[in-house]
Amino acid sequence: MRTITYLQAINEALDEALAQDDRVFILGEDIGTYGGGFGATKGLQEKYGKQRVRDTPISESAIAGAAVGAAMTGMRPIIELQFSDFITVAMDQLVNQAAKIHYMYSGKAKVPLVMRTAAGSGTGAGAQHSQSLENWMAHIPGLKVIQPANAYDAKGLLHAAIQDNNPVMFYEHKLLYATTGVVPDAAYTVPIGIAEIKRAGEDVTIIATGVMVNKALEAAEIANEQGISVEVIDPRTLVPLDKETILASVAKTKRVIVATEAVKNSGFSAELTAIIAESSAAMKLKTSIVRLGGEFVPMPAQKVLEAKAIPQVDSVLNALDQVMSEIEVSNENQ
Repeated sequence: MRTITYLQAINEALDEALAQDDRVFILGEDIGTYGGGFGATKGLQEKYGKQRVRDTPISESAIAGAAVGAAMTGMRPIIELQFSDFITVAMDQLVNQAAKIHYMYSGKAKVPLVMRTAAGSGTGAGAQHSQSLENWMAHIPGLKVIQPANAYDAKGLLHAAIQDNNPVMFYEHKLLYATTGVVPDAAYTVPIGIAEIKRAGEDVTIIATGVMVNKALEAAEIANEQGISVEVIDPRTLVPLDKETILASVAKTKRVIVATEAVKNSGFSAELTAIIAESSAAMKLKTSIVRLGGEFVPMPAQKVLEAKAIPQVDSVLNALDQVMSEIEVSNENQ
């Protein structure tokens, strides 16, 4: 199999979906001639025409509303919001309409739409273009939330999202677009709701989401040289969440770090921590759970400050030192 970028994997999945199903179409700002804010739809309007790759006015509310209506009448729209921050403009359509319609119509209506959006920091784009707001969507019953961390998962999960009969929020971290991975030529799906053990280990479990998966893997490699065996779990989908894989790992290693880029305050890291605390695995923990997340500040545009506002590889290494030193202190006191 060949190696391609995360961005190419997204483009390829969109291309394949448009070719496979005439009901699929894409709508968003600058996705046609321009090819999207980050190039994810490059070449698709030339190939499939302006009806199926539709440039829209600068109105996220209108984009989401049109997609909801199209989905209810049998189409399978894919929304592209240039930045995840702009979901705030489309909240009514997504939260009060898309998420609720299947329930309110007793299952007689479906809303099979996908909202794709670029999220996260690292590009110096400032406070209004760098947020990680996936926790908002995970809070809403009726929405599925996906956050792929590599090219293989991005392509497979996007196909699964497009084929799903529910509204799916699909978060693509901007820093991941340039990363590369081995991806099959043919179309394939990665099941929604199944976590993956990205690295097996025995001493500590790191549950990481999005771009933090790569940082956790890098830290795990460094820790391995110091004799610490780290297991890295990538939930891949926040909703539905694969609790079984997460809790099985926690029960095995008995030490846990939770790492997300999103602001730590009321973030998804808290949900993961609560799930562990409320489970039988909590009784097996040898140390307190360490939670890493973004600082409770608007994202700075200045690169040095931006880097300090979110967890880095060093943050994960410090957390590993903390959980391992707590074990040593505990043993000394016995």
